[in-house]
Amino acid sequence: MSEKDSQTDNKPAEKPKTKISRRKFLGAAAATATGATALGFPAIAKASTPVSLRFQSTWPAKDIFHEYAVDFADKVNAMSGKELKMEVLPAGAVVPAFGLLDAVSKGTLDGGHGVVAYWYGKNSAVALWGSGPAFGMDPNMVLAWHYYGGGKELLDDIYKDMNMDVVSMLYGPMPTQPFGWFKKPITSAEQMKGLKFRTVGLAVDMYKDLGAAVNPLPGGEIVPAMDRGLLDAAEFNNASSDNLLGFPDVAKVCMLQSFHQCSEQFEILFNKKKYNTLNVEHKAIIKHAIEAASADMSWKAIDRYSKDYIDMSTKKGVKFYKTPDAILKKQLQSWDNIMKTKSAENPSFKKVLDSMRAFAQRSCRWQNDTNVDYKMAYNHFFGRKKG
Repeated sequence: MSEKDSQTDNKPAEKPKTKISRRKFLGAAAATATGATALGFPAIAKASTPVSLRFQSTWPAKDIFHEYAVDFADKVNAMSGKELKMEVLPAGAVVPAFGLLDAVSKGTLDGGHGVVAYWYGKNSAVALWGSGPAFGMDPNMVLAWHYYGGGKELLDDIYKDMNMDVVSMLYGPMPTQPFGWFKKPITSAEQMKGLKFRTVGLAVDMYKDLGAAVNPLPGGEIVPAMDRGLLDAAEFNNASSDNLLGFPDVAKVCMLQSFHQCSEQFEILFNKKKYNTLNVEHKAIIKHAIEAASADMSWKAIDRYSKDYIDMSTKKGVKFYKTPDAILKKQLQSWDNIMKTKSAENPSFKKVLDSMRAFAQRSCRWQNDTNVDYKMAYNHFFGRKKG
């Protein structure tokens, strides 16, 4: 046998070629795709029918507060990839502003945007989330108490006792609200006696204690009432809302700084049955959209409120004055009386107060000791220089 023949005989035998059918190939490809999904490779999501949510705010369409409500809805819609479709109507589109809570509880609306103080007439304790000096806490600290100090659980219990079938979520710390809009500067508490005045929540009790005749009108009705002489003076909330609602057209004096509503926040309400139909992912989107909207609202407020403040003082003839310390101290004295009276009337009121007080005692001490006096820096750079 030749060397060549020997090498040929020692070669390994070749495997016969197998013809793969198209059907088997497609089946194998499908199995591979299934395995890839199990390993974490992205899969193409199936389109689903969007969940529609019809909301109403307690604010006129032109108010920046309604804009905040729409901002929140836009975040939910964007973050859900169009799986949630939230629409926000202005006050009065379905129910009056003060009828929002009942409408959401009954399912007439899927949800709403307002403030807790508006439900003061149902249980005075809810107004503690927006009215009064909050033991020295600023609005962001009140939200800290709400989410980390037991406030949320207390509010949930109050709504349950009120037979309100709702899920409440608070956000959006508001800057200190003005003492009010007047025909002339207020230099003493005695000038408040007999004035027909608008405010809401427990601030009603505080201004009554100062001698005013209070009418708790919704935001959109204030300026028309002042124009017709049904009100002598009023407070609403902030420079942008006040400017847009037309306060400079009916009064030229605005008294800044007050303890009546210095720590308020917004409330987003859901009908509980509707909310419970949402899946875990959608609930998480709503939670994080609220947190994002809270931060965004705070930043937008600084930008817009400061612009409108300058606009009213330079172009619309509004004179801004600081509320005298004597009036501020009188407000605190009134609050002492309110706390005593309401706590005796309403066990829920006392329970909320005790919780707020305990949180404020340590958190305010920390904040007051920690934060620098920003006004000192402002005066250094922008105050009048001597010499």
